[in-house]
Amino acid sequence: MLAPIETIIENFGILDEGPDRYEYLIELGRALPAFPEELLTEENRVHGCESQVWVESRIDATQAPPRLHLRGTSDSVITKGLIALVIALHDGKTPQEAEAVDVFQVFKEIGLGAHLTSKRSNGVRAMAERIHRDAVRLAA
Repeated sequence: MLAPIETIIENFGILDEGPDRYEYLIELGRALPAFPEELLTEENRVHGCESQVWVESRIDATQAPPRLHLRGTSDSVITKGLIALVIALHDGKTPQEAEAVDVFQVFKEIGLGAHLTSKRSNGVRAMAERIHRDAVRLAA
């Protein structure tokens, strides 16, 4: 089970720079619920990532207001941790709240942004943009 984003941010705050942060990122990826094989579809694949990444976005209209719920996975342990962090930032929010999330600002605040390669940064951008597009689409 993935911890709430507030807990994740707090944990990053107490970690030393470098390897400890990557280990925690890997741990976050391991905490993601299993991603059903039937969801490993082209429709759920995030384009623009070097690794294979899949995200399923759905809206829970039984909640008032409706809330966005996400699942995701990757074939790379680091990328799986990044998608876990991106999911934690968006999951359970209204579509409007999810669309307003600035992933890179949070990454900067927790000291992770400077440690991402340009390829990983592009992948994170693709994940966030995909979730933001899904939020808009699902809110309509």
